[in-house]
Amino acid sequence: MVHPAPEYRRHPPSGSPAASERPCAGRRRNTIYCAGRAAARYALAMAAPPPNPASSTQLTTVHHRRLREVYRSAGWPCQDPLEVELLAAGLIERVRGPLGHETLRVTDAGIALLAQTLQRNRARRDLHEELVERVAREMTRAGRLAWRGLSLRAKLPDRQTADGASEPGPWVVAMPDVFSIRHTTVEAYVEPIVHEIKVRRSDLLGELRKPDKRAAYLQLGGELWYVLREGIAEPDEIPPECGVLIAGEHTLDVARPAPKRAMRLPNGQPHGLPFATWMALARATPLDGWRNDDAQLLLGDPTPDFTPPHPDE
Repeated sequence: MVHPAPEYRRHPPSGSPAASERPCAGRRRNTIYCAGRAAARYALAMAAPPPNPASSTQLTTVHHRRLREVYRSAGWPCQDPLEVELLAAGLIERVRGPLGHETLRVTDAGIALLAQTLQRNRARRDLHEELVERVAREMTRAGRLAWRGLSLRAKLPDRQTADGASEPGPWVVAMPDVFSIRHTTVEAYVEPIVHEIKVRRSDLLGELRKPDKRAAYLQLGGELWYVLREGIAEPDEIPPECGVLIAGEHTLDVARPAPKRAMRLPNGQPHGLPFATWMALARATPLDGWRNDDAQLLLGDPTPDFTPPHPDE
């Protein structure tokens, strides 16, 4: 039996066109494949939404304050990092004038953020003012004259310098939420009391970090009370020289009484209210309601009508 001779495939020489075309064809296929993948990645990148800078920028109170300043001003740029972050967040934009200079303008997103901040601050202010009104009314019912929003000058106690010498304390302007005195004709019996109202924990913590402000309140009144909305702090967090009132929904509960201290001058001599405080009280108007207690009636006497007469009467 004769076996057929095997057939050997002859390869073209290395210099022939067929040998040089095969690797080039493979490279072309790879190039086309890689280009297709790159085009697909580019298409996906273009189709994806761009990153939102506002979501990566943590806006603080400083950002909100600068945004309000830009809104109220002519828009001249400051060119600082805070402005860069507001630009990146899309809250302000650059506007080129006809002469080529650039100014800043608050965008619609910035206006919306300002409106939200305004509503939030208004709600907090309403809660604070409501509690201030409650405390002032309670002082009036107790037979005291109460003022809200006074600006009073107070002299802080003398201080010790690093070398042990004593220097006079500075004068500061204090604005207690409620300031009240007894309705009396004897100066030694006025017993001034200061009430500081706090409805948010952050405000309370910021207040406790200002010892000079607390010292000014202590100089103005024989008692200093912190009125805290229920749940924002514990009485132990308040310094021991202050009293604590907890404001519930309808009640004011004494959590810790305020120590009574005599009114004294910086040199230690006792005194009543300073003359500057009397002048401030004379320029202001106390809360209504104290006039009904001017006259002490006998039992069974009719209650007089304290309503002022009409101008036509």
